[in-house]
Amino acid sequence: MTATRVVIVGGRGNFGVRIGRALSSDAGIEVLAAGRRSGTDLQLDLAAADFAARLRAASPRIVIHCAGPFQGQDYRVAKAALAAGAHYIDVADGRAFVARFGAEVNGEARAAGRLALSGASTLPALSAAVLDHFAPRFRSLEEVRIAIAPGQRAVRGAATLEGVFSYAGRSFKWLSGGEWRDAWGWQELTRLRFAQMGTRWAAACDVPDLELVPLRHPGVRTVEFRAALELSIQHFFLWLAAGLRRIGLPVPIERWAKPLDRVASLLDGFGGKHGGMLVSLVGTQTDGSRRRIDWHLTAPARDGPEIPCMAAILLARKLARGLIAERGAYACTGFLALDEFEPEFARWRITTAIEESAA
Repeated sequence: MTATRVVIVGGRGNFGVRIGRALSSDAGIEVLAAGRRSGTDLQLDLAAADFAARLRAASPRIVIHCAGPFQGQDYRVAKAALAAGAHYIDVADGRAFVARFGAEVNGEARAAGRLALSGASTLPALSAAVLDHFAPRFRSLEEVRIAIAPGQRAVRGAATLEGVFSYAGRSFKWLSGGEWRDAWGWQELTRLRFAQMGTRWAAACDVPDLELVPLRHPGVRTVEFRAALELSIQHFFLWLAAGLRRIGLPVPIERWAKPLDRVASLLDGFGGKHGGMLVSLVGTQTDGSRRRIDWHLTAPARDGPEIPCMAAILLARKLARGLIAERGAYACTGFLALDEFEPEFARWRITTAIEESAA
């Protein structure tokens, strides 16, 4: 039986390496790491005029796009993958990129008879799986708050930082008390508690869930997302830089991604043992009482970057085995259940906990 060929665009990057390593352990999958640099299995430049032709010549069955940041990208990789007759998966976290993906790519996906999924990462794939798991416990779901708290010792990657910096100090809409209001990137500070890590300062981030959750769970009145760095000095540096940009100063934070990543690495020795994630739901139960459910995920600090890779790995395996019949282009919500992540959590000694209380 011929192995399923998976081409990973950005295959030598922070996430691409992890996804490739995991899929290479499957006997039925052949992985080609693609990128601009020499030393990759397949040399591809997204900006090159012959990109689509070179991708097609590689005869992929599945293309996984890991070459971020996705903020500001177009859909050329997805469309080239579909034109090559491949299914497409990406790990995008850019709000506009993921939210508009279906409308922009669905025609090509259906014409090719393939599945194309955007956001096969922590957000929105894992966060949607958590919400889908717990939402049925409520008669009406009213509030959703999601937060990620990366460990200082986790490998960050310049592309990830560029994505975060792109909206720092800039306004975006989130749903608050039933109304869409302006929030500001890396502002809106609050303290949040994470299992096994205590409390951290957390700041607002612009992510796909802010747009997708109200569509998937009509009636929800509040949807917020924040990120919480481990070291307060780093957190407040970004808060200050974002504040300066907010008042109109031309602070070029994105250009600082690589040097700031190097500087941040000098502080890794001050990091703790864990990183984590929090998904908090508040709603009304069938008896009319209001209830809060907090789902905590705790990961060894250095293994935190495995979490954004899990959805892409799981989906690629399912597609390789012919286990997904759906065709078309979608944001990656509803394609994985929370239980499907459990073997990956166990592999990396990641634990979860559920706390319930009156709201």
